Amino acid sequence: MNELLVTILMPCLNEAETLSFCVCQAVAALNDNNIAGEVIVADNGSTDGSQKIAADEGARVIPVPVRGYGAALLAGIESARGKYILMADADASYDFGQLPHFLERLEQGNDLVMGNRFSGEIKPGAMPPLHKYLGNPVLSYFGRLFFGIPVRDFHCGIRAFRREAILDLNLRTTGMEFASEMVVKSSLANLRLAEVPATLAPDGRSRPPHLRTWRDGWRHLRFLLLYSPRWLFLYPGVVTFLAGLFLSAWLLPGPQTIGRWTFDVDTLTYSLGLVLIGAHISVFAVSARVFGTQEGFLPPNPKFQRIFDYIDLEVGLAFGGTLLLLGLGILAYALDIWHGTGFGNLSAQRMLRLTLPSATCFMLGVEAIFGSFFLSLLGMNRR
Repeated sequence: MNELLVTILMPCLNEAETLSFCVCQAVAALNDNNIAGEVIVADNGSTDGSQKIAADEGARVIPVPVRGYGAALLAGIESARGKYILMADADASYDFGQLPHFLERLEQGNDLVMGNRFSGEIKPGAMPPLHKYLGNPVLSYFGRLFFGIPVRDFHCGIRAFRREAILDLNLRTTGMEFASEMVVKSSLANLRLAEVPATLAPDGRSRPPHLRTWRDGWRHLRFLLLYSPRWLFLYPGVVTFLAGLFLSAWLLPGPQTIGRWTFDVDTLTYSLGLVLIGAHISVFAVSARVFGTQEGFLPPNPKFQRIFDYIDLEVGLAFGGTLLLLGLGILAYALDIWHGTGFGNLSAQRMLRLTLPSATCFMLGVEAIFGSFFLSLLGMNRR
């Protein structure tokens, strides 16, 4: 298979109204700039004759039986003969004549070049206000926050990339979240990313777009969270644990009053509950990181791996056992106080300040012991 310089790739599902225009524009972009390339239409089961239209205009049609935006693009990427791939929708909303701008940045050594509609132009009526002022800015912000990616338009539909670099990412999602997966995994794999201004025009179709605002927005956000165990589990877990710990330490000596508000054992109960919840979420964070690395969803993290050079199963068991003994010691002290009264009535507030921490130590100890076994099981090397 002879390698070309560029493949222009379009996913397609019933795009008969605009497909001829898009393919002609893409072919012209190659010819006008003397670029050796091809145009591929990854058809996702069109029933309006899109396949014939694409072939008649000079595109190579790739049938993709698995439904989904990501599935169509994956099949097209795998079938492409170009060193570089420029992908964009087949609805006439993007200008394939911008190919030279993307190609220039790729030739400079970048692996993925994103279009940025906000630094380019969004023509009137091209993007719903909900997407323009909320959806895209918020999701792009989370992407930068979670992964430190210098991209301000995470979901721009026109982008170009080095084919082999993207294939090496082992992209898996088949729906609209494919756009986020490509950017996130590129960053996690330390690929070079860049942006160029892009123009978004109103699409030329008379039917509604395939995109569903709330459903696909949630799928993008869900993907970002699942690929960032730190933000999904670790940070919430640590903050919850520390908040509960400090609040408990404040209430253990006795009731505390702020203004006309008095906080006693009722608040202590919930603060110790925060300690337990925070510890449990933190265990999820470590488990998710280990599992993601083992399964190839997340790249290995040397800093994280070094932690296990010092904290192994035996250390976890010793820590859990210490917590159990601490809980047992507090319980023994409470029983001794009760024995001193002849096992009669005691102050509920006084005893709860002993029994609640004791029960918390027991639960944390059990969590530490069985969590250590579970993490060791997850972390076992596989053939």
